[in-house]
Amino acid sequence: MPSISLKVPDDMDARLEARARELGTTKSEVTREALTRFLDDGSNARVSCLDLVRDLSGSVQGPADLATNRKLLRGYGK
Repeated sequence: MPSISLKVPDDMDARLEARARELGTTKSEVTREALTRFLDDGSNARVSCLDLVRDLSGSVQGPADLATNRKLLRGYGK
């Protein structure tokens, strides 16, 4: 099995060690499991701003043509 090396902050190492102890396994095994979950879960790929606020979309009242009505855009950005 190939090996990799990585540097982690002291607090992360302590948490990793505690979790491994809690599970009765090694830090390597906990890390492999975490990497597997991360790589298998497509939602961790890239998250857009829309993804972050999707639940808020449509929850605010306002003019329906706010983005296209030039009259409403007058003075924007000044």
